[in-house]
Amino acid sequence: MNKKEKLKLKNKYIKIFKIIGIVFCILFGMFIFYVREINILGKLGYSKEASKKILFSFNKEYVLAVGKNKTLNRAYESNNFKEKYLDNYTKIKFVNHKDLISNINKLLEIGYSNNDINIILAHGDNASVKRFLKKGKIKYLEEFFSIPYAKLDNYDRYVAYSDETGEDEETTVLFVNLEIDKEDYKDAQLVKDYSTDMLINKHRYLDKKFVPENLSKISSKYASSKGMEASRVAINAFIEMSEAALKEDMELVINSSYRSYEDQEEIVKTYRDLYGQSYVDKYVAKPGFSEHQTGLSFDIGSRKSNVFKESKEYEWIIDNAYKYGFILRFPKKYENITGFRNEPWHYRYVGKKIAKIIYDEDITLEEYYVRYLDK
Repeated sequence: MNKKEKLKLKNKYIKIFKIIGIVFCILFGMFIFYVREINILGKLGYSKEASKKILFSFNKEYVLAVGKNKTLNRAYESNNFKEKYLDNYTKIKFVNHKDLISNINKLLEIGYSNNDINIILAHGDNASVKRFLKKGKIKYLEEFFSIPYAKLDNYDRYVAYSDETGEDEETTVLFVNLEIDKEDYKDAQLVKDYSTDMLINKHRYLDKKFVPENLSKISSKYASSKGMEASRVAINAFIEMSEAALKEDMELVINSSYRSYEDQEEIVKTYRDLYGQSYVDKYVAKPGFSEHQTGLSFDIGSRKSNVFKESKEYEWIIDNAYKYGFILRFPKKYENITGFRNEPWHYRYVGKKIAKIIYDEDITLEEYYVRYLDK
């Protein structure tokens, strides 16, 4: 091979290497650019998966203008993403539902506005939203679901109860959530776990085997008879309250405390024999539906007066019980909510924090449960 041929071959290889080098530089530059763009979106809170789709759909500038948006991020991550709903996704508040984007798409297709969808998503979990979708577009959405604790699954019952009673939306939502639209003692919910904020009434009950935690004897110093028991936390709170009252020359006493399921059966039988079934139905809780079985309730009296409501102790406890974690359980003005007649002597331990809220807001334990616990 002569010198000229060798030189031509060498030049040919040089050109090939140059082309490869240029391609490599271009690809490397594109990779650096891609990584930089992914990082920019990542700093805004978008996942790598979402960021890739944003870049390849040429929506980076739009997303940068929107800024951090969890719903938009979830939309780009989802196989249900629809470009035509891009603006809608940015205006819908994020909730961590499994089928969030699919549900949003269907709600938009039905004809709900972004605001409507925010209301719907805020009042139910993933499963309840999917059930709600089957109704199509409903009336009275804002009327009932402007109430923070309204539930999607209860919509039909809200409408039925409101139509039947003429009650306003807030009362309707409260009463339906408390099962007051149902017959007393029917389809009641079993409460299995002990807690100081547990709710027991004519729609929520305890089974025969339920025994409160730390069931302890009450000293005769604080009880009208021997052998009384209650949950230790309630006993300690009563002792604190009793000692505070004593400093003001008032003597509180526990007249009734924990009652087992069997104890309540005996009470029902006694009152039935004395006054008849109609009296029992109206005034005496059925076994399992008595708060006394929680070990957190006391019937409180005065050692100085036979009629507690007419005693100074009653006046004092009305104003001070909440400081020690107790509430008047069945106020007269709220008999339609509690389901029980007023019992001036019946106090329930719920803890100082909850008792203060109930006292300050002038509500019942039922209302507290619906507003703060029943999620």
